[in-house]
Amino acid sequence: MKNLRHVKILEIIEKHSIDRQDDLLQRLKNEGFEVTQATVSRDIRQLRLIKTTTSDGVFKYTSLAANKTANTSEPSRFETIFSASMISVDGAGNTVMVKCHNGMASAACEVFDLVEWDDVVGTLAGENTFIILMRSDDAASLIIEKIKKYIK
Repeated sequence: MKNLRHVKILEIIEKHSIDRQDDLLQRLKNEGFEVTQATVSRDIRQLRLIKTTTSDGVFKYTSLAANKTANTSEPSRFETIFSASMISVDGAGNTVMVKCHNGMASAACEVFDLVEWDDVVGTLAGENTFIILMRSDDAASLIIEKIKKYIK
C-alpha cells in the first residue's frame, strides 16, 4: 500500500502545484487513500520531496530527482540554503568540516543529506558547523572541492 501511495504522491505533485501537506493529504483522501498528517509527513521525507519555487514565485513540492534534472536558471533549494549558510570547508583525513553562519549548520546539513553523494558515511550537525565522514581521504578531498563551489 505504501508503494502505491508513493507512486500516487509523485503523480499528484507532478500534475498539481502542491505547496502544503494538508493539500497533499486531501488529494490522497480524494484518491481513496486513508492517510493521516503523520503518514503524509513521513512519505514526504521518504520520497525526499523538497519545495521549489516556480517561475511565477509560487512554492510547490517536487521530487529531488525532478529538481536535479529540471532545466531552470533558478537555484535549487540545495544551492540556495547551502550558499547562504556556509563560510568555509576544510578537511583532515577522511573527515570534512563545514563552517556555517551561526544557527545555519543544521539546515545546511539537512539539504546536504538530501543529495546522493558518493562515499559519504554520515553527517553530524552542530550550531555553526557540520561534519561529513567520508569513506576515504581521496573521497574527502573530492567532496571538499565540490562544496567549495557553493561558497560565496
